[in-house]
Amino acid sequence: EVNLGAIEMFERLTERHTELSSQRDDVRKGIEEIQSSVRELDKLTRSRFEETFVKVQASFERMFSKLFGGGEGTLILNQADDALASGVDIEVTVPGKKRQRLELLSGGERALAACAFLFALLEVRPSPLVVLDEVDAPLDGRNVERFIEMLRGFEQTTQFVIITHNPVTIESAPVWFGVTMQEPGVSTVVPFRTS
Repeated sequence: EVNLGAIEMFERLTERHTELSSQRDDVRKGIEEIQSSVRELDKLTRSRFEETFVKVQASFERMFSKLFGGGEGTLILNQADDALASGVDIEVTVPGKKRQRLELLSGGERALAACAFLFALLEVRPSPLVVLDEVDAPLDGRNVERFIEMLRGFEQTTQFVIITHNPVTIESAPVWFGVTMQEPGVSTVVPFRTS
């Protein structure tokens, strides 16, 4: 038997095949463009990360030495071959001690090392506002003074809001906001400006 509709069916299927082939080619072209864009973004991101990391690393070394009155702090990528997937390790040499990882330090030393890292980030990429909550709590007297000196070094570019109970830090602040609870469940804010 002869299928009289075969020629018409062939034309429809050929047209549909051409249409789907064109769509497939468009999808493949789109995938190639996206993959190219991703490669370009990875290259740009890696370049900027490595550039910023070098600056932060140098700044951290300076900040650490200032805050500790000596010693040495180093930032290390734990996967140097893939910077974008790498974590950052902090190794320090506190004056009078051997080189060790951050988690082996005392609470005050860790807090001061974390402050050095924060100040290094702020030096490289300043932020207009930073909120610090009880950062100075584990610090002793001289280290609180060093911390305050570092804060003053950033007062032209960054405004700090510090939540603290430390009297030395409170005395150094130009503006205070005391919070008191004279009645249970009712907080009262008491502002004070030193200048």
